[in-house]
Amino acid sequence: MSISKSFPIELVAKYGLAGPRYTSYPTALQFHEGFNAEAYRRHVQRSNDYLIPLPLSLYVHLPFCEKLCYYCACNKKVIQSGTLPESYLRSLDREIEMQGELFDQDRQVIQLHFGGGTPTFYDDMQLKQIIEELSEHFFLSRSSTREFSIEIDPRTMSEDRIAYLADIGLNRISMGIQDFDPAVQKAVNRIQDEGKTLSLIHAARKAAFNSVSVDLIYGLPLQTAKSFETTIDSVLTARPDRISVYNYAHLPHLFRAQRMINTDDVPTPEVRLEILASTINQLVGAGYIYIGMDHFALPDDELAMAMKNGTLQRNFQGYSTCRATDLVGLGVSAIGKIGNSFVQNQKDIQDWQALIDDGKLPVWRGISLCGEDRLRQEVILALMCRGQLKFSEFEQEFEIDFGDHFALELDSLRPLQDDGLVKISEDDIEVTPVGLLLLRAIAMKFDEYLIEEGSTKAYSKVI
Repeated sequence: MSISKSFPIELVAKYGLAGPRYTSYPTALQFHEGFNAEAYRRHVQRSNDYLIPLPLSLYVHLPFCEKLCYYCACNKKVIQSGTLPESYLRSLDREIEMQGELFDQDRQVIQLHFGGGTPTFYDDMQLKQIIEELSEHFFLSRSSTREFSIEIDPRTMSEDRIAYLADIGLNRISMGIQDFDPAVQKAVNRIQDEGKTLSLIHAARKAAFNSVSVDLIYGLPLQTAKSFETTIDSVLTARPDRISVYNYAHLPHLFRAQRMINTDDVPTPEVRLEILASTINQLVGAGYIYIGMDHFALPDDELAMAMKNGTLQRNFQGYSTCRATDLVGLGVSAIGKIGNSFVQNQKDIQDWQALIDDGKLPVWRGISLCGEDRLRQEVILALMCRGQLKFSEFEQEFEIDFGDHFALELDSLRPLQDDGLVKISEDDIEVTPVGLLLLRAIAMKFDEYLIEEGSTKAYSKVI
């Protein structure tokens, strides 16, 4: 997958409309409360009963933050003091115990991710205790190939803390930067020292973290292509292994914190495209591989290698490696994927805790995938992760005639082919370098729920 070096502004304007990010298919909008804890238990048991059960991934949601970032749309709780963070950990311990009882103990955890909120809101000993609790109830891999990662806020970190995170077994780290421009930082209420942040990247390397990732956001208030170029230049001096560049979705009617942002300061669509074009050219010019969507990685990073060898996946953290795992979500609002199902925990902390205190799994909603869901899930993953799909592979696995089964979808792709986004032959679909910028628009053509409902109002813009 090689991205175009020229930026097709007209095509991005034409196809860069609202649509899913396809961190799952079906998307979370199709989750329903008819999928309950008993349905989840059945899927876990089926998964345990596989002839060769899949290894596990764990996602642990730690929702607390000390300060409010106005752009943030995550499920978080801003708090400086009180007993809630401690009681949350007690409930989390109990949930870990209940979930651990469901899974056969020979199922090795090869991936672990702490997300938030701000996981490093908790101190070193508390984070260590969570890992010890996980280790007591799950079989955590000790292999050097395991992927145990954590998101950090550089504003609340020190180089000593970075080293401690490595000492307790974490080997991948992701840190939010968003933008180094002081005016932009003030506009989104996230004042962050540039020098300290870059020093933490170097400290993570010194502590032998296998991968260091940074998050940036384009489309924030007061940004220009020139100002964001300066931020990118600064980030490149530290040469992180991965860089994610997300599009800010200004949806103040959905996210209260965003009402603190002056809408007039948000860049116009034309400026956003200018920023994105400049960013892609900078990163590709600096030797980064375009993974897809918002993700870039150095050629020797495992994400780039996974893309090359066909094991790249998408989940609720974006692009990831090692497709063949079951994902267990732990904590408020966490999402899991077990076998042919998705499940999500209660999104309100009090509701989540109440179920756990009652000895119940805190399941809120989910979905069991039918055969058609699984087929379309694999089609969308092939497009999003490999940029190509061969009809014969799907015909053999799902016993269909691809051309007949997807006649409507293939016909709807013809305009995209005419515009140079895809190449369609008798044997396959290949995403072009230009089309890689618009993967979501291409994948949407195979989304049966969008075809039936015909509405994308609940989604952010593709670009």
